[in-house]
Amino acid sequence: MNHQHPYHLVDQSPWPLIASLGALISTVGLVLWFHGFSFFVVFLGLSSLIVVSIFWWRDVIRESTFQGHHTYSVGVGLRFGMVLFITSEVLFFFAFFWAFFHSSLAPVAELGVCWPPSGIEPLNPFLVPLLNTAVLLCSGVTITWSHHSIIENNMFNAVQGLFFTVLLGIYFTLLQAWEYYDAPFTISDGVYGSTFFVATGFHGLHVIIGTTFLSVCFFRLLGYHFSNYHHFGFEAAAWYWHFVDVVWLFLYVSIYWWGS
Repeated sequence: MNHQHPYHLVDQSPWPLIASLGALISTVGLVLWFHGFSFFVVFLGLSSLIVVSIFWWRDVIRESTFQGHHTYSVGVGLRFGMVLFITSEVLFFFAFFWAFFHSSLAPVAELGVCWPPSGIEPLNPFLVPLLNTAVLLCSGVTITWSHHSIIENNMFNAVQGLFFTVLLGIYFTLLQAWEYYDAPFTISDGVYGSTFFVATGFHGLHVIIGTTFLSVCFFRLLGYHFSNYHHFGFEAAAWYWHFVDVVWLFLYVSIYWWGS
């Protein structure tokens, strides 16, 4: 059916409803798991979310790459949507920084009137945290290299740059897992432990999501889905990754370096 407008009216899809149910099941399952119940409900919810992500992404890729529904006007709307999404993520992390500085700038008597609180041995900011900072900064360079290679229609360099970015993202996650395993405090160690693990943990989750996003773009790049003038899927992933980089710089300077 031909439309007399440049916009894409999407077909009916089951994925939004199934994704909502999966998110609900995952949340309920986590609450049950925290209270000693089986992990099965969490597994069921997360599995449904993974399956929905695969099929929903498949449909979007089909609409944009093979059916040509992502016109210039649709692309503008997608860009506005991604900007608003990243803005909401900025406010999400702002809440964690607010909680951290609320406690650290004026520590109460229960914390020993000092920061870090009495009895807390903070991590050395010049060991694994500094290495993680270097890893993410390097990944920002490689994703920019890949992006400019796509614009210049040099797909070989684009694949190389994106491959190294994905590897650096995985390396960052492994380093952070090791850091958590070796940390001398836990999330239950008062406000320091809770603010540290919640802020850095959610950032780690964003790194995993961003690495997954970039991995999909990597296989799409191998499948010649992107051109030098039509590659918003890659651009969105690159924007998200740069956002993750910037948040880490704030986390490193405030929580790891200043907060220690």
